[in-house]
Formats: sequence, structure tokens, C-alpha cells
Amino acid sequence: MFVLVNLKAYPCDPVAVARAAREVSEENGVRIAIAPQTAHLESVAATGVETWAQHVSPVEHGSHTGSTLAEATAEAGAVGTLLNHSEHRLKLADIDASLDAAERAGLETVACANTPDQIAAVSALGPDAVAIEPPDLIGSGTPVSKADPGIVTDAVEAAVAVDDGTSVLCGAGISTGEDLTAAADLGAEGVLLASGVAKAADPRAALADLVAPLH
Repeated sequence: MFVLVNLKAYPCDPVAVARAAREVSEENGVRIAIAPQTAHLESVAATGVETWAQHVSPVEHGSHTGSTLAEATAEAGAVGTLLNHSEHRLKLADIDASLDAAERAGLETVACANTPDQIAAVSALGPDAVAIEPPDLIGSGTPVSKADPGIVTDAVEAAVAVDDGTSVLCGAGISTGEDLTAAADLGAEGVLLASGVAKAADPRAALADLVAPLH
């Protein structure tokens, strides 16, 4: 299972969370990545944890003030990027262009979507993985695997129908080892979470609890 932790713009210490994630990853043999703010990519990557960008813009080098250039995130230490998160939605054409940008920079990609139909649409663009995240469950503490397990299985089926090489991550409300196990049982190959770690009083303990069922 792949555990991707999105720190969003929460007021946490990204370096401390990154160090905790690296330790839990090494101790448990579980792949854990951290997606911090762009300004923190370099300091997070310096901890040795797998580091992802929260977004890359659908642009190349040039006059694009305010954009997040894929090559710049890679130079800062990112090895992957989220795209089309519910809090940063893109048009399909822009997702496609951002995927091209990520490919140029050698970044792995996870494209988010709200519904199985949207999962099918973004899967057709060729990301490495997709993540199903119903917006009303994001940050709710109620995992989609419990609130609406059918949407996870439908998302897996939709992605596989388009490209059987596309992995599906389960997001929205994930916070415990039970949530991770439920996601795996529904066919997900990883989880995407945020507040369950970024807002935790002890991020290391939260991560250890999350991956406990895997060993």
C-alpha cells in the first residue's frame, strides 16, 4: 500500500512530519510520501522522505508568473505530484497538460477525481494513479470506505476498464489502520490523506497506527 500524506496549507511543521514519516516508513517497510507546500519542498526532501508536490501547472518554461513549474518542483526534490485535488480543480485539458509537464520533469502522478465517471475520464489521460475523493467527506473523519464503499469499488472498476495499469488510491476521511485495511479490501492500492496526520497531536503515532495492519 502507498500512503500519500497531503499537508495542504495546515499550520503543521512539515519537516517534523516528514522525519516522522521517513522513520515509520523505514521501520515498517511501507511506502509513505509527504506532499508539502511548494515553498517547503526542498526542506522536506532533505529529510530523506519521499516528497511530492501538491500541484504542478500546465505550463512550460516561459512567462507564467504565479505558476508552479514541474521542473522547479523536481529540482527542489519532488518525485511526484498530485493533480486536480478537489481544492484545486482543473479542466480536463489542463490536467492533460499538467500530466505532460510532470512527464517532462520525471514526476510520478496521481490525478484526483470526485466520482467513478470522473475517474474514468482522468484515467484516459494516462496518470500513474488516480485517487477517488468525494468532496463532502474530505476532512470529515468519516472514510469513504465506510460512508460509500460502492464508490471505491466503482472507481477501481472504472479505472481498470480504461487502463488496467492505473492504480487507484482511496482518499477522503482516511485516518486509521482500519480505514487503510477497508480501502485495500475494496481494491485500492493506496490511500491519500491529510488532516489525520497533519492535524494530529503526534503525527508519528498517527502514521504508525495507520500502517500497523500492514505488518
